[in-house]
Amino acid sequence: MARLDPHSYAESEQPVTERIDLALKVDFAQRVLSGEVLLTLREPSAGPLDLDTRDLRIGAVETPDGAPLRYELGAPERILGTRLRVQLPPATRAIRVRYSTSPQASALQWLAPSQTAGGQHPYLYSQCQPIHARSLAPLQDTARIRVRAGARFTVPAHLRALMAAAPLGREVAGEGEVIDLFEMPQPIPPYLLAFAVGDLSPRQLSQRSAVWAERSVADAAAWELDGVETMLQVAEDLFGPYEWERYDILVMPPSFPFGGMENPRLTFATPSLLAGDRSLVNVIAHELAHAWTGNLVSNATLEHFWLNEGFTVYAERRILEALEGAEAAELHAAVGLHELEVSLKRFATRPELTRLRTQMAGVDPDEAYSTVPYEKGYLFLRRLEELTGRERWDRFLRAYLDRFRFQSIATEDFLRFLDERLPGVSARAGAQRWIDGPGLPPDAPRPQSRRLEELRELARRTGQGVLPDENTAVRMQPTELLVFLQSLPELPAEVCGQLDALLGLSRRRSLELRHTFVLVQLRAGVEAGREAARRVLRETGRMKYLRPIYTELARRPQTRALAREIYDEARESYHPIARTVVESILG
Repeated sequence: MARLDPHSYAESEQPVTERIDLALKVDFAQRVLSGEVLLTLREPSAGPLDLDTRDLRIGAVETPDGAPLRYELGAPERILGTRLRVQLPPATRAIRVRYSTSPQASALQWLAPSQTAGGQHPYLYSQCQPIHARSLAPLQDTARIRVRAGARFTVPAHLRALMAAAPLGREVAGEGEVIDLFEMPQPIPPYLLAFAVGDLSPRQLSQRSAVWAERSVADAAAWELDGVETMLQVAEDLFGPYEWERYDILVMPPSFPFGGMENPRLTFATPSLLAGDRSLVNVIAHELAHAWTGNLVSNATLEHFWLNEGFTVYAERRILEALEGAEAAELHAAVGLHELEVSLKRFATRPELTRLRTQMAGVDPDEAYSTVPYEKGYLFLRRLEELTGRERWDRFLRAYLDRFRFQSIATEDFLRFLDERLPGVSARAGAQRWIDGPGLPPDAPRPQSRRLEELRELARRTGQGVLPDENTAVRMQPTELLVFLQSLPELPAEVCGQLDALLGLSRRRSLELRHTFVLVQLRAGVEAGREAARRVLRETGRMKYLRPIYTELARRPQTRALAREIYDEARESYHPIARTVVESILG
């Protein structure tokens, strides 16, 4: 037998799970989930079944009718967690595991009322990507094995559970408790299991879409995301019918570590997108695009993560191009290229992590996470489109999504299909160099537009002390400002102060702009940048903002102690995934 996935104990010749059913009680006082999971297999089976777990307390393993089954727990492993091996008697079709989670479960964040927007009620949410579902339940935690799912969450009656699944209603449980029921009829990889519990309120955006949030931010979220239905229609025109019935969005607490998480039917979104100007809808365009690229067609393992994220960045920018025009899409591509160049520098001593197809055995995926699969993957697909022509490429893309719908695939599956449908294009693009070579090929596409060149010239002149005039500054849109800031050379401190006075960057509501300007300030040695960094790092747990600011602080002797001081202040408000990243930066 062989491992299906370097990040899972699942063996190739063992039974395969077809469905999981969770029945869990949410205990805010103890910060644990307790209950059971029923694992239904694809066919009657016998022999060993290896499940992934992390920090779970196993109470019993039994047949659905209660007969005990033999099991053993292996020694914990730092990346994989602990193997739970169950011995199945002949013709076993399902097993039940009674268990509870740890208060330190890596998939869960428990928030005290003081850590929420409303300040009155506790909050719980899950984040299973990349390999944290095993801390939520014992299962085969690999994207190769897609499962259908059901769930019953017992929660305090004054709160509400939401799941990335179809709601089936609510039942009365014990005193002061209710049970929220859900069903996910489409097969999904385990990393897409997702739920939240809190004082949550909906605002309808269209017949098939709503935004959920804590009551105090629900109206602002609804205003910011008002255009979701239009975005859905554009995506369907590009990629085919939306297969998941509803597209709802849950705006998360500030500690959420990502910009968004593409959980089907219920995208989780960072509150940092509530910029007050609808300038960060590209985050939603990205998560929506995942409904086709990542959820409908998934990477089989994290060694092929670019199949999820490179395709999704490509799809996101096609949606933005249809909504905002080609020039705006090129500005977004320029922002992405800047972030890719930062990642390539970060992995200068580990170039193997700048390939699209990576060898991940023994590698913690949280520590290897970067924009490489996103932006390098996007540029590879853009190169294929350039060589093919958009009309032929769009036909290929539709055929690809149809051929592999509700499947998990590897890079070689994509390349075979590419050669079958577009013979010769792979070779002309130098696909193997893109896939298995480090860094960017010299012929990688480069974003180009008249406005992009204007912004880069403004940044160059600012570096020489010639700031944009007031009229030019006022007309700059948020994405244009971002491109301008990312294009700046290292500024003298006095020019940095003049720029802030002109553009009001340190007073902006947008965390995207404020965090980018903090980096400019820190590089200029501006004293005000240190407190601005503290404000951003205490305000958000989004890793996109934490990683570069902590890195900038930690690499300078004069601010290294400040980085540790801020982390000590903010640590408890960060998600476990974010803590791991920051601690790796701080050593």
